[in-house]
Amino acid sequence: MEGGAMRGLFTAGITDVLMENHIIFDGAIGVSAGAAFGCNYKSKQIGRALRYNKTYCTDKRYCSLHSLLTTGDLFGADFCYREIPEELDLFDYETFYENPMDFFVVCTDMLTGDAVYKKLEKKDHDVLCEWIRASASLPLVSRPVEIDGLKLSDGGTADSIPIRFFERTGYDKNVIILTREKGYYKKESKTSSILMKMLLPKYPKLVQAIKNRTEMYNETIRYINQKEEKGEVFVFRPKEALPIERIERNPEKLQEVYDLGRTLAAEQLDALKVFLTN
Repeated sequence: MEGGAMRGLFTAGITDVLMENHIIFDGAIGVSAGAAFGCNYKSKQIGRALRYNKTYCTDKRYCSLHSLLTTGDLFGADFCYREIPEELDLFDYETFYENPMDFFVVCTDMLTGDAVYKKLEKKDHDVLCEWIRASASLPLVSRPVEIDGLKLSDGGTADSIPIRFFERTGYDKNVIILTREKGYYKKESKTSSILMKMLLPKYPKLVQAIKNRTEMYNETIRYINQKEEKGEVFVFRPKEALPIERIERNPEKLQEVYDLGRTLAAEQLDALKVFLTN
């Protein structure tokens, strides 16, 4: 499950339809928003990702310049990863732990620039939420997340679409959910690279990973396209660019993108079943 901030509601629409149709996988992996929203697949909570995003998208504690200036995180860490799942819109930790489906998240080691792949299996609410927060912690607008002696940030920097990791792990029939339309390739931004170098002087290898991200992402997309043409993977992707900003405060836009995911999943459900059963 690819990231993309609020484009992740497209993914949530797809996974909700899959849950409604009792489609269960041996394992799942999410990157950034793909981890933050995708964890509801393992906890079997249909509609939860859409519900809390629509409820709190205008709340300054959830995502705001105020949160960034007062806490160091654009998405408020305590509000998003403790108050919402533990008090306001309860995350079903017990179902998550009991569900035999393995669930992985991807983070980036800020000191080495390498991807860190973590299977979430320890029955510790705080540790679980910290790994998911790390996967979705964008450089410059989030504090480093320190776990097990590592300094971690957004997984999309080092591995935006971890298909090769899943193949190496042993998963040989993979379903990929992308949040960019077919034909999309990243364009390199020299301004962004210079800015990152200036603002992240303590993490030169992270800066290099950010610089390499465009090439890595585009190469992975080409790899996925080749495997899709051969029928070796099944890919969900938007038919056109999603009509949403990365940071979206309009609940109607969130609903629209979620519905696009649901519609696509319904349209492709029979083809998916054929792929999974062949």
